[in-house]
Amino acid sequence: MALQHLTDEQIATWTRAQKDEWWLKNVYRGDMAQLTLRSGLTGFLLGGILSATGLYIGAKTGLSLGVGLTSVILAFAIFRSMAAAGLARDYTILENNCTQSIATASGYVVAPLISSLPAYMLVTGIIPPWWQMAIWMFVIALVGVLLAFPLKRRFINEDQAPFPEGRACGVVMDSLYDGRGDEGVFKAKLLAGVSLAAALYQALISDGWMKLVQFKLLMMDKWAGLKEPWYLHERLDDYYYAWAAKVDGFMPTILGTSFKTLGLRLTLDVAVIGVGGLMGMAIAGSCFLGAFINFVVLAPLMIQMGDIAPRLGLNGQPVPLSRVEIVNQWSLWWGVTMMVVGAMVSLLARPEIFKGLFKKRAPKAADAGSDLLKDIEVPLWVSYVGIPVFGLLGSYITHLFFGVPLWMAVISLPLIFVLSIICTNSMALTSWTPTGALSKITQFTMGVLDRSNPASNLLPAGMTAEIASNSANLLSDIKPGYMLGGKPRQQAIGHVIGNLAGVLVCSPLFVLLFLRPDANGALSTAGMVSDQFGFPAALQWKGVADIISRGLKSLPPSVLVSMAVATFAAIAMEVARIRTKGRFPLSAVATGLGVVLPPESVLGMFVGALIFWAMGRKHARRPGTTGHRIWIDGMEPICAGLISGAALMGIGNAILNVLI
Repeated sequence: MALQHLTDEQIATWTRAQKDEWWLKNVYRGDMAQLTLRSGLTGFLLGGILSATGLYIGAKTGLSLGVGLTSVILAFAIFRSMAAAGLARDYTILENNCTQSIATASGYVVAPLISSLPAYMLVTGIIPPWWQMAIWMFVIALVGVLLAFPLKRRFINEDQAPFPEGRACGVVMDSLYDGRGDEGVFKAKLLAGVSLAAALYQALISDGWMKLVQFKLLMMDKWAGLKEPWYLHERLDDYYYAWAAKVDGFMPTILGTSFKTLGLRLTLDVAVIGVGGLMGMAIAGSCFLGAFINFVVLAPLMIQMGDIAPRLGLNGQPVPLSRVEIVNQWSLWWGVTMMVVGAMVSLLARPEIFKGLFKKRAPKAADAGSDLLKDIEVPLWVSYVGIPVFGLLGSYITHLFFGVPLWMAVISLPLIFVLSIICTNSMALTSWTPTGALSKITQFTMGVLDRSNPASNLLPAGMTAEIASNSANLLSDIKPGYMLGGKPRQQAIGHVIGNLAGVLVCSPLFVLLFLRPDANGALSTAGMVSDQFGFPAALQWKGVADIISRGLKSLPPSVLVSMAVATFAAIAMEVARIRTKGRFPLSAVATGLGVVLPPESVLGMFVGALIFWAMGRKHARRPGTTGHRIWIDGMEPICAGLISGAALMGIGNAILNVLI
């Protein structure tokens, strides 16, 4: 059925009861299958897999990527193929929506694993068991689900807010199931083909997969005398450095510091190329600018001045300079300043986001009468009872597992409602949640109350940020269900299933991928932040926690100067973006992100954005052509294929290296 919607005049003049009656009569599909055993199981499996790829990419780039459209295309392709082969009935559109609801919730729930939780581990050196992280994330995510559905009645049922990303997902599903499935099949084939190609490439550059194939399957160590597995080098400059070492060739340096030390490597990472395509030129270009200023200009100068220097490690041995050392000793501070100031200016420049806090409610008489949707909506009493119960439970778990004083965890709870309204307004209008900026409100507030314990500001901030962003993101996910006539209660159950899938898969996976045993066999964070996994979001949280606990006076003068310059630069950039209505090509947040990301990843994202930008310009005026279908209509499936294929094989490689 074609998508139906109210006119602007109807939205402005009708009461919520009238809007609910219209939706019930014209949109609701009460007799269509939605949360079935197969849609729930498919969503659980896809959610677990896609949340794992999100964890992998988040550790590399600090970005949380939505998996809704990817899951829609995958589920459509799987069941359309099975139906054609006579193995199963085709999916209904609401079953697909249920699957994407579960998968999307799985993707959102793992955000603390790339931000507040690793920051807590880096600051305190304490590594909680995976099951404690899983329980903590699940409980606070459940508060977000309970908070989302009362907000749904306001923002979706009554205000009919746009939620652009959610609406786009609804439009895609409608096009797939409304007699226009050929385009969906094409995108599914494109996604599958690119995923397979990316997976094959990732296997060829992975020592773990090559060990498995060459030593365990082909037994080449026995009959061919192979000592080490052969594999392609992801870092292309390895071949040059190997040749230069043999012939005493030129080794590139800047002010006496080698490119290797600065992290200036030439790497072909197809996953970050896909991320760059989704980011676009403005964001990727800003990241590139930040990386260039930091690693090509400032870092060599600071090393020459002595403000960045080798230090003694915990074992008394000198720690050689590297990209990670450069970021932790000096660059982190101005990069974090750019991100926080830029996000705050951008947030404050959007007064419409805050209007929901003060918007006058319609008189109760206007909505008088029975609640027409009471039998299909999530009852409000569930939220009214569940939010305080699970909020207090989350506070107690934060105290029990992480040592945060119970009173500090509890007093952070009122901030949840304010931050959730702001996040939801932002998501409804822009498909953007200002989680990073808003979390700093809690972090600084808690830091003022207790500077001695970094966990006291990191974990309450992580709790409030996760609940607020989870509720806002879930509303964006509820939007397509509302557009397609889905059952709200079943979507709520789907979100809980998705949260469970995400934490069960990603919590143990986090430990397996990023934490290594030390000399005593205890898990350590020593190798967590590396050239492969920069954890930029966690470094931002850690930087703020360090400022709160140590104060600015402990930093070298050059750091303070860089932070002051970064503050003015961030304000200037965001004001320019506001004055030009988004046409100014640089973003302060993305520039700061480029500082804490590995330069090789930044270059890969920039190349990916450049490729899709150039091909988009080439084919934009040729609708209907193969080039337009591939590079414009198929941009998201291609990027999703690059990310998912490479990420899944990369995760498999890390696991194999642990097991073999």
